[in-house]
Amino acid sequence: MTFQRARSAEQREARRRTILDTALAMLDEMPVADVSLNELSRRVGLAKSNVLRYFESREAVLLELLQVALRDWLAEVADELAAGVDRDAPARLRGDAFAAVVAQSLARRTVLCDLIGAQAGVLEHNVSVDVVVRFKQSALAGLESMADLLRSYVPEVGEEAASVCLTAMILTGGLWTHCRPSPSALAAYEADPALRALHLELAPALQHGLATLISGAMAR
Repeated sequence: MTFQRARSAEQREARRRTILDTALAMLDEMPVADVSLNELSRRVGLAKSNVLRYFESREAVLLELLQVALRDWLAEVADELAAGVDRDAPARLRGDAFAAVVAQSLARRTVLCDLIGAQAGVLEHNVSVDVVVRFKQSALAGLESMADLLRSYVPEVGEEAASVCLTAMILTGGLWTHCRPSPSALAAYEADPALRALHLELAPALQHGLATLISGAMAR
């Protein structure tokens, strides 16, 4: 597809939306690491220099996609928690149920997990301070919403709720990379069965980690 130069605010916003939608479609086909500005430009039908009129870098595009994906996930997980956590259960069971719902919800959203895994090490580089500030402000609001959800179901965590949620998201990014081992690592697990304890699956590992964080917060 080809475009004429966008002149109105509406046309510019439509162009931005097309770039974002195209990048999101690419993430359904390939990991974050393989999304290039050259291929994105080709698929959108614009020269790379024209794409850069709307986003200052590949990382800026992906960071905005992460912002949108986090916001959408928080809206969806609220409904999942309502269906999956019994508010009348003992505190420990409510904490475990919260961890299970959140972990399984995140594990189903592979694009979101891939973006979270790339956030600090990749996406927050090659972008301006303004881009990072906007993303961090949105992320902070999302963190507060997640903490509100945790306090709603497990009020026993008290003031630790925000810390638990922040650590849970960092844990998600770290586990995502560890749960996608290289061919050499997979071969090592096969060669030495004792190493298989290090071959993690995202949902159960994240569930265990988040449940432990919640239990620790209640103990504090």
